[in-house]
Amino acid sequence: AHRATGPAMRRLAVVATALAVHTWVNSRLLRRPPMPAPAATVKVSVLVPVRDEEEHVIPCLAAVLAQRGVPDLEVLVLDDGSRDRTRQLVDTLHDPRLRLLTGDGEPPEGWLGKPWACQQLADAATGDVLVFLDADVTLASSGLAATVAMLATLDLVSPYPHQRAVTLPERLIQPLLQWSWLTFLPLRLAESSARPSLAAANGQLIAVRRAAYRQAGGHAAVRGEVIEDVALLRAVKRSGGRGTVVDGTAVASCRMYEDARSLVDGYTKSLWSAFGSPVGAAVVAGSLCVLYVLPPVAALRGSRAGTVGYAAGVAGRVVSARRTGGRVWPDAFLHPFSVLALAGLTARSVRAKRTGTVTWKGRPV
Repeated sequence: AHRATGPAMRRLAVVATALAVHTWVNSRLLRRPPMPAPAATVKVSVLVPVRDEEEHVIPCLAAVLAQRGVPDLEVLVLDDGSRDRTRQLVDTLHDPRLRLLTGDGEPPEGWLGKPWACQQLADAATGDVLVFLDADVTLASSGLAATVAMLATLDLVSPYPHQRAVTLPERLIQPLLQWSWLTFLPLRLAESSARPSLAAANGQLIAVRRAAYRQAGGHAAVRGEVIEDVALLRAVKRSGGRGTVVDGTAVASCRMYEDARSLVDGYTKSLWSAFGSPVGAAVVAGSLCVLYVLPPVAALRGSRAGTVGYAAGVAGRVVSARRTGGRVWPDAFLHPFSVLALAGLTARSVRAKRTGTVTWKGRPV
């Protein structure tokens, strides 16, 4: 049995090494928004859907309203049935560029909450560029102008914000977001290809030309999608547009989850659909475990190929962390534990989907 596992471990080490090299290549190819950014010459609508965001909404909007290089700016905030003080806090901001909208109640049949809120915001916007922004994102002072500048050659751009991770659960899981697409997505091919599998985006910050958004069908085209950000990019590509994820480390920052409970709930909501279906999610999670967990286990038993496989996984995480402002030590060296944690969250998400217990902010998904 030991002799039989030797060739298999060597193959895993080769694959992990190739993927680490691909991560490095992508880190060199990854587009960066221009900093400092040229001033925007078009009207920009920043669209912020909010539901129970009292802890985040003021810092988010204050950063938006303080943007440099966007002379023609409107900021629309849609209160989507908040049950806390979100609406009252937005009302304390007095700026002629800011409007607070009230959502049209529960989403219509077939719609999920966020796509419905985003569609209402887009319908009310008057800008040539629509920027969808989550309330837990803080823009750098010229982050908006830098984002808009990317649309000179693209129809949709998603600057991936710097992901702030503080607690151990965050530090295990959150760095996998950037690492995943830096490792597995051929970035240059993804820009021009309409293949659904070659798409990565982050709904925390997405900018799209209004004409391209309409051509793609808007959020109505992705009304029932849990991962609506990637689905929107795919819709833009299907309609003939070009779009991609870019490095948003210097553009914006976000701390998605501030404790283990919210992190678990957030990933339970979405992981089942992250790879097309619950079956796809399970297959991907299992494959990652084989590729990044088995080698270090084998290394502990004296396997040189296992040591190489583990080192390759760590190397990919180091490249990703350095490119996106993440921590290298000790987080990158805990990569096998990150993959195991992701697999556990995926299993939980798939189970919740099958039992019909997936919810988010008080709504069924």
